[in-house]
Amino acid sequence: MTVTKDTLIGDILDEDMETARFFLEMGMHCLGCPASRGESLEMACAVHGISVDSLVDELNEYFSSK
Repeated sequence: MTVTKDTLIGDILDEDMETARFFLEMGMHCLGCPASRGESLEMACAVHGISVDSLVDELNEYFSSK
């Protein structure tokens, strides 16, 4: 999987539930909420004050190492 700032959180979690740790470590504890699954990374990062580019890089590094 290749992650972009437009990738939905739900799609990332569906691909690999172990990615939840990336969100939880950044304070995104709303992963069980149906609304959060439909948010893009960019939207979620904006709400939580996190760099979307950093998260995209971390997730892509994770997926490429699998």
